[in-house]
Amino acid sequence: MLKKETLQFIKDVSENNNREWFAENKAVYEEAKANVLELVTQLIPEIAKVDPVLSAEADPKKSLMRIYRDVRFSKNKDPYKNNFGIWFATKKGSNEPGYYLHIQPGKSFIAGGYWMPEAPHLKLIRQEIDYNFEDFKEIIENKDFKKNFKLGTENALKNAPKGYDPEDPNIEFLKLKSFEATMKIADEEFFKPALVNKLISSFATVQPLVAFLRNAINA
Repeated sequence: MLKKETLQFIKDVSENNNREWFAENKAVYEEAKANVLELVTQLIPEIAKVDPVLSAEADPKKSLMRIYRDVRFSKNKDPYKNNFGIWFATKKGSNEPGYYLHIQPGKSFIAGGYWMPEAPHLKLIRQEIDYNFEDFKEIIENKDFKKNFKLGTENALKNAPKGYDPEDPNIEFLKLKSFEATMKIADEEFFKPALVNKLISSFATVQPLVAFLRNAINA
């Protein structure tokens, strides 16, 4: 479980996003961070059972993203993120198929897939969807998947990608530039004893998509 104080800290930092406030509340941040790391520590061996490609011995600190924002090239100069982000993949900081947990009061979600793959991987994924659409369809039309997850379509081309027929019945999936499925999670779920089981069950539901994408780029 998470402590209510952990979500309250995220709410507070979003309302006081400046270095002075953060310095005064550094101890509160460290407590919240430790609480999240406790959750990550519980999740890692369980998610490795769901997806054996991941290591059950992974360092929890490498899964927890930094709260400090890189503002060098951003118009938004807030120094801190207004969430805790947790990324489960084979390598720290890598952009590859994996699993994500976003903790933010009122906006928390679980995700699985591959966010904005670079051109070579994008080409391979489109090819895999084109060649094996029935396998892809079986994943995204699975009863539990459809009930809980939504495949993002915000990042998509307006026109068919080069080399694909605009009249292809599966063209909307081939237009995608990002392949992640998300599921919202209510704040109160974080305070329930069944939290870890709920998260692992959700990751298990989206695991076939992650495996499909991983297979596409490694085939």
